[in-house]
Formats: sequence, C-alpha cells, structure tokens
Amino acid sequence: MTSNAQVGSVSEARGPAPVSVLVVEDDATIRRAVQLALERYGYRVAVAADGLSGLEAFRAGAHDLLILDVMLPELDGIGLCHRIREESPVPVLMMSARGDALDVVAGLEAGADDYVIKPVDTAVMVARIRALLRRATFRPDAEGPAAGKSGRADHILVFGDLSVDTLGMEVRRAGETVSLTPTELRLLLEFAAAPGSVLDRRRLLRDVWDYGWEGDTRVVDLCVLRLRKKIGSGRIETVRGFGYKLVRG
Repeated sequence: MTSNAQVGSVSEARGPAPVSVLVVEDDATIRRAVQLALERYGYRVAVAADGLSGLEAFRAGAHDLLILDVMLPELDGIGLCHRIREESPVPVLMMSARGDALDVVAGLEAGADDYVIKPVDTAVMVARIRALLRRATFRPDAEGPAAGKSGRADHILVFGDLSVDTLGMEVRRAGETVSLTPTELRLLLEFAAAPGSVLDRRRLLRDVWDYGWEGDTRVVDLCVLRLRKKIGSGRIETVRGFGYKLVRG
C-alpha cells in the first residue's frame, strides 16, 4: 500500500453517518493496510477474507461501496461481483494483483464500476472511491436538456421505446423499468444530454468516471457493452475511431 499524496480532509462523512466500505481481500497484510488507510479518511470499514464471507457480509450490512480482490478463495472476486450485481447496484471497485487485461476485463464485465492495481496507491484508491460515491448520489440539473422529448414533461427524455426520467432517475424500456448501476445511469445521462452527438472515450472518462488523469478506456467500452444489453443493442452506436452516440429514433 503506497501513498503519493494527501487527497483531502481526514473526514469523508456523508451527513451524520460515515460512508461504509466493505473490503474483501484474502491477504491479511493488504486487507489490514487498506482498512487502516481508509479509516484514516473517516470511512467505516468492514472486512472479509474470502468470497463467501464477503457475500455474507454484503447481505448482512448496508454498505455504500465494495472493494473486491479478484483472486479470492471459496468464491473469486469475479463470481462475487456477479452475485452482488444480481441483488444490488452498489458501487464496486475491483483490485487486481497485476495489470492483466483478462483480470480487468473480467471484473468490468461482471459489473464492477472501476478497478485499481496492487500495490494500491492510497491517493488513487480514495480518489476512485470519491468518484464512485459521487456517481451513486448524482442528480442532474433539473433545467438540463429536454432533447428527445415527445410532448412530455421536460425531464422525461424519450428515444424510441426508451424513456429516461432525469428527476426520478428512472429508466424504462417498452414500459418496463430498467435496473442500472450508478455508473451505467450516469453514462446514459451523458448520452441522453446530447443525442446524435459523438462522445469520445476520453470525454466520457472525464465526465462519467471523473478521471482527472489519463485512464483506461476499457472501462468505457465495457460499461457501454453492459448498457447496450439493458437498453437495446442498437440504441448506442459505435462511431469507429471517434467514440459512441445515442441514436435518437
């Protein structure tokens, strides 16, 4: 566990209660180091040493964010993330012992929102946590664009059989509610704010993932892939060499 810079005040309290983070990591030294580092920033931290214990801890407590190691005994981090996504859109940050593309891709495909590589830099981890929590509590400007509306309230954006309620933060497809993670919803809102416009990956990393530095564009590609599965494969079009755009009709 390394630390290059202080990232802010010691307290990360959201209102009267501190943010609750569940860390699932089998290496006792790393688990303790992550726990102590996050507690110094005011987070309330629960820990588990394997995937099955992590699943039990997740179900037993109301956690604001989960940090999952990829390589876990009993149930690995990928399988654990899949199980959690069947039950909750809670933000998930994956940890990988190496920058292996397969680890990263598998974690993101399982529904993780972002990832960090071990040895973990404290400043990077806390910055990623803050960004994930901001997405989880994001509310767009009520005066935002009403592009795509069809004789409906300005906050209801309609694109074919897809409707996005930017105040109620609800998405429907053919009248059925679509369950999205906070990151998926934030990504869809970016597209809905500029239908027909091409948004490049770097812009999406900045505006959705809140990266103030160069990030891995695979997180964008895989989140778009997950979003397509939920709202319709033809709703978001790939513009090769440039990025993605939301189809209006």
